[in-house]
Parts: sequence; C-alpha cells; structure tokens
Amino acid sequence: MANLQIKGIQDEFYAEIKNMASAENRSVSQQILFLVREYLSKKTYYQTAKTPAQVLLELSGSWEDDRDAGQIINEIKAARKNSKKLIQGF
Repeated sequence: MANLQIKGIQDEFYAEIKNMASAENRSVSQQILFLVREYLSKKTYYQTAKTPAQVLLELSGSWEDDRDAGQIINEIKAARKNSKKLIQGF
C-alpha cells in the first residue's frame, strides 16, 4: 500500500478537514481517503453534467420555414383581429 504526504496545506484547511474527520469518527488520513474516493467516484458525472446554460440552449431551438420574412409577417398580420375593447381606453 502506497503512502502519500501532503505538504504546504493551509492551517485553516487542515483544521476544517480535522473537524470533518472528527464528526465522522475518522482519522484525518481516513477522511482524506474518503473525500478522494468520493470525488473519483463522481468525477465522470461531474464532467458530463450539463450546465444550466446548456440545458436552456437545448430547450430553445429554431425551426425551418420555406417562407421569407415578408410572407410570415403578412400571415401574422392577417391573423390578427380588430377589437373595440380598448377604444375608450383603460
């Protein structure tokens, strides 16, 4: 079994890991191994997970239409109905 030594760890970071280990009834070494295993087991998921922006872009889309813009505008205008509901205002 290999040994790993970590140098240059900040005191605050070490204290946080030590507190986590204590809360989980583990040694600092066991806690580090646990965290590394957790990360590695989920690494593929995190790398393949889509960002919210990617999901939104997939939901939006475009369509193809053989008509030009003028024809589409004319069709929209023709489909509108005049209403006398607001002649007198709000």
